[in-house]
Amino acid sequence: MLTLLGFGWSIGAAVVIAREYLLIGGLLVLLSGAFDMFDGALARAKDQSTRFGAILDSTLDRLSEAAVLLGLLVLYVGLDSTWEVLLIYIAIVGSILVSYIRARAEGLGLKCEVGIFTRAERVVVLALGLILGHWFDKAVLVALCILAALAWVTVIQRLIYLRGQMRKEGG
Repeated sequence: MLTLLGFGWSIGAAVVIAREYLLIGGLLVLLSGAFDMFDGALARAKDQSTRFGAILDSTLDRLSEAAVLLGLLVLYVGLDSTWEVLLIYIAIVGSILVSYIRARAEGLGLKCEVGIFTRAERVVVLALGLILGHWFDKAVLVALCILAALAWVTVIQRLIYLRGQMRKEGG
């Protein structure tokens, strides 16, 4: 239930961000992130965690992040802001790859929990950029630069880590 509520808050964030209500959008992103942090922990504490719940949680995490970035994309396309649109694309691809590499590694029986910029960090940076964007014009641009760059740093970290892990195993 918390997973679905968190996803709903992300959809709400996307809508208000697209309408240029950055402060409200940033607060909703934080609220969504808080729900995301507690849903799995609560399920485990109540001994109600399931494999499907984990898959649903991961899926809705990706959709939540994509929704918020789509809200930003709608905003910046409307403002004819080429740099922001490009950074959003780079951030989306990097973010997807961070998650994909981990999932693919786990599918091959490998652990891949390395990387400096996971979902929690992405949520915080994006939310701060949106909140500060209410007062400072370039705050969202700076957040998008950080988001895009560090997502790709994490992609590279994971690939290097997995290559080393596979070499040790002879694969």
